[in-house]
Amino acid sequence: MSLPPLILIPGLLNDAELWRDQVAALSDVADCRVADITRDDSLEAMARNVLAEAPERFALAGFSLGGYVAVEIARIAPERVDRLALLDTSISADTPERATARSALNKAARAPGKFHGFGDRLLKTYLADSHLEDEAIISRIRGMTERLGPDVFVRQNSVVRKDGAGVLRALRCPILVLAGESDAITPFRDHEAMAVIARGRLVSIPDAGHMTPIENPAAVSAALREWLDPGEQRQAALAGSGRASVGSEAPSAPLCRAPANGHAAVRGPISDMSAYPPLPECAAPPLTRNRIGF
Repeated sequence: MSLPPLILIPGLLNDAELWRDQVAALSDVADCRVADITRDDSLEAMARNVLAEAPERFALAGFSLGGYVAVEIARIAPERVDRLALLDTSISADTPERATARSALNKAARAPGKFHGFGDRLLKTYLADSHLEDEAIISRIRGMTERLGPDVFVRQNSVVRKDGAGVLRALRCPILVLAGESDAITPFRDHEAMAVIARGRLVSIPDAGHMTPIENPAAVSAALREWLDPGEQRQAALAGSGRASVGSEAPSAPLCRAPANGHAAVRGPISDMSAYPPLPECAAPPLTRNRIGF
């Protein structure tokens, strides 16, 4: 029997290397496919190209800029998205100030000389403190930067980020919202708000900043596995398997179902959401405007 398809969308200046560990870890439960969003200069174009190469229905996970693309896919073709995972991302639209800052970064990227991409100063905002001297992690990030180069950076950095709150409110599928506990680029408090809006499951990844799939790949893979197959995790817990937690579901995070009907909204079999416990009604905390760099 064929495995269900999982489309993984990288972030800004990321390629398939970002998802290397997740592809390996999830190969027994999903047909993992890494999308290419390096060729287009708008969210809609990126989304439509991913859809053109995708099967009729699929699970969808987006990291950072890839999260914006994933939400755009759900905006265009919600009936094709079986479940959605948003990792270290945002659903806030660009502000004029943010657009101006992006323009300045693009100008710097086009300047003569070597394109450094993730320099030491920028890396400090992307990684948890414990990984600032980790050469294995740093070399993977810089390797992606060198392969993709300034043209891809300018093209992706110029993409207008759209507000995605309405899309998440309308979706009727299991949604995972995940972020590193030390993410300085897209703060965890913004993911708390996203989880409320989406009526989704919120997971905090320990010992990780923004680059969670590389900084703590085992925890990210475990969270994605549970999202893909919650029944497996539930059975393992009942059997007392001792499987490690994916990290922590932050107790301060207000994980809520939609107040309108008191139920988690579901498209398809109710079992899709059966591992997600009853959650209280509550209002979403305000989203902050995240920093430049994704």
